[in-house]
Parts: sequence; structure tokens; C-alpha cells
Amino acid sequence: MPWTKVYIDKNELKDTLAREGLRGLSYRDALKEAQEQLLRDDESVFLLGEGVDDSGGIFGSTLGLWKEFGKDRVMDIPIAENGLTGVAIGAAIAGMKPVFIHMRMDFLPMCMDQIINHAAKWHYMTGGRVNVPLVIRSIIGRGWGSAAQHSQALHALFMHIPGLKIVVPSTPYDAKGLLIASVRDGNPVMFIEHRWVYDYIGYVPEETYTVPIGKGIVRRPGKDVTIVAISLMVYEAIKAAKTLEKMDIDVEIIDPRTLNPLDEELIIESVKKTGRLVIADVSCKTGGAGAEIACRVAESAFDYLKAPVKRVNFPDTPTPCSPSLEDAYYPDAETLVESVKGLF
Repeated sequence: MPWTKVYIDKNELKDTLAREGLRGLSYRDALKEAQEQLLRDDESVFLLGEGVDDSGGIFGSTLGLWKEFGKDRVMDIPIAENGLTGVAIGAAIAGMKPVFIHMRMDFLPMCMDQIINHAAKWHYMTGGRVNVPLVIRSIIGRGWGSAAQHSQALHALFMHIPGLKIVVPSTPYDAKGLLIASVRDGNPVMFIEHRWVYDYIGYVPEETYTVPIGKGIVRRPGKDVTIVAISLMVYEAIKAAKTLEKMDIDVEIIDPRTLNPLDEELIIESVKKTGRLVIADVSCKTGGAGAEIACRVAESAFDYLKAPVKRVNFPDTPTPCSPSLEDAYYPDAETLVESVKGLF
């Protein structure tokens, strides 16, 4: 059964799962279970990354996997991102299915030549004879004074590259299903996780399952305004919708789940119904995913818009370090409420 529900209140979630007899898992444990099942079911799958076998286990998402599957399949690597990306690509071309884990997305730019000029292009350049079944897990998110070099979300950079699929799951259910789908896809997939959702709990089936890449989902139906919310902003959008409901504004929330391919049809259908659109992303504004979504809506549903499209993003500045500046820098549910109110 596909799981569409998202709960902000943990007590409400706990009661719902207990009442319906469903199993709840955190986002991090859903990722770990997906990798465990992939490793067990397919000997060509292996994990590599800095710290995959340490006591933290990539924020808990790989914790202890090396004990069951050995360090030849769950392998720690040196701080050599570019070179090891080349190794992962070579392994994928040779028939393996590597999952390359970057604890922080900020350091993916060191691998750009390998990802953009090799992983993304081999299938095309060989006339379809060679696939690159590589999944690159990368983690984004704020906190701990991470500041300008450890808090960036660069998914929009990769949206520009033909040959790369971009996956941004927001819920535990989708984290597991999309990770399994990504490994089985046979093409390079950028799998992007926000560490602030790692503690969120949701229904996750114990069995192996997949969520289709390229298919978004309606998290909350509504008739007055569409919010397309990416990653963590799904949760902020749900909080905002509860506030706006008290103002007689009915919000529809679309979670695209993947940015390339983008479920444009789902977004356009929603905008044609509501006539208003806010796009909430977890990155800077200029050239972001929101700009691409807004452009596609303008191309396909301009006549249905009752107000200009609004984007909710980070300011176009490097991320600050101090907690007080972070609070001013990052948008939240309140930011979304004000943006939606401005459309009426």
C-alpha cells in the first residue's frame, strides 16, 4: 500500500500506526533497512564512503552494516572524493552497483568532472551499450554552526545535467522505496537526503518495495493554493497548511519526490485547480529547482494563474554560522504562511 500520510505530531503518528497495526521507522532506519536488504539480495551491491563503518555510521544510516556484510562490501574510504568517484564509476561500468555515500553534499563539487562528464554520459556516448548503475547518496541540512561550507544544498546544479536522475525523498516510506528503486534503476542517480528529517517516523513496510522514480505525490489535497514542497519543506508546508486552514485557505501540497525526471503533469494539474502556486525549496533562490518548476508552470498553465508564482528559498548569500543568523536565514512554516497570504 503506498503511504501518502505525513504527521508532524509524533503522538498522533504513534496512535495512528498502533490503531492500524502498522510498523513505524525513522527516516535513518528506513535508509539502513533498504541498504541491508539490497546488500543481502544482490551481491553486486556495495557501499563506500567516508565513515560508513565508524561509530556514527553516517548519522546512523549505515550503522553496523559492515559487521554483517564485511568491509569489502561496506568500505570506508580516504578523503579523496574525486578519485573514489572514478573508482565507483568504473565498478558500475564493470557490472557492480555501488552506493557512494557523501556525508555532506558540499564536497560533491570535487567530483563534478567524474559525475558530469563520465557517469552522466557513458550510456549516451556508447549508444546504450554501457550503463552506469551508480547511486550517490548525499546529505544536506543545517545545524551545529555548519556554516557556509557544510550546509549547502546543490541539487539544482545537477538538474541541469542530462543523464542524471535527482531523487529527494522526504518521508521514511519514500526513503526506503526510492533508494531501492535507485539502485535497481541502472542509471546514475543523485539521492539527496536532508538530515533534519532523519528523526521523523513514518510507516515503512518490512518487505522490500520500490517507489517509482519520476512520480510525485499529493501530500494534502486542497483547492485554493498549491505548495510544491521539496524535501524538509514538506513538513513545513504541512504546518503552514494547518495555520492557513484557520484563515479559510485550503492548501494542496505536492511533494515531487524526484526533480529529474519531474512529475510536471501532477504539478500542472494542481495549479489548474487552485490557480496559485508557491514553491518551497531547501536551497538558494537564483537558478534553483523552484525556478525550473515556475517556468514549466508558466509554459503550460499560465492562463490558469490568478496570481504570480512565489518562491520560498534561502537568501542568495552563503550560509551564516551563528544560531541567530541561521534563524533569520532559513525559511519555515511561518514564511510559507506569509507567502501564501500574499497571493490573495
